[in-house]
Amino acid sequence: QVQLVESGGGSVEAGGSLRLSCAASTYTFSNLCMGWFRQAPGKEREGVASIYTRGGYTYYADSVKGRFTISQESAKKTVYLQMNSLKPEDTAMYSCAAGFRWSFGVCLFRESEYGAWGQGTQVTVSS
Repeated sequence: QVQLVESGGGSVEAGGSLRLSCAASTYTFSNLCMGWFRQAPGKEREGVASIYTRGGYTYYADSVKGRFTISQESAKKTVYLQMNSLKPEDTAMYSCAAGFRWSFGVCLFRESEYGAWGQGTQVTVSS
């Protein structure tokens, strides 16, 4: 069982930066797909970035490539999402998700593969 706690959301002007954190409570941090998803009002939830903790394979949505960076700090069992050059369309509730997987490679945004979800943290970008 993995429990996740996100932090780091807030309000920022367009062009600004924020860093989200997702701390995992789990007996092992290996072999985890850790993903960041977001949901804006009236829209479906979408995958933003993911990382496979054994090997550090990363995967990004096209809309955030070059602006967002996902990383991990295994000693702290924490995943970060550094968000730069934020745009108003990045405004959403951001949630961290985790799921164990035993094969190497990138983690796609199939929500069924993520068994644990955090409570979410709000990101608001004003123009």
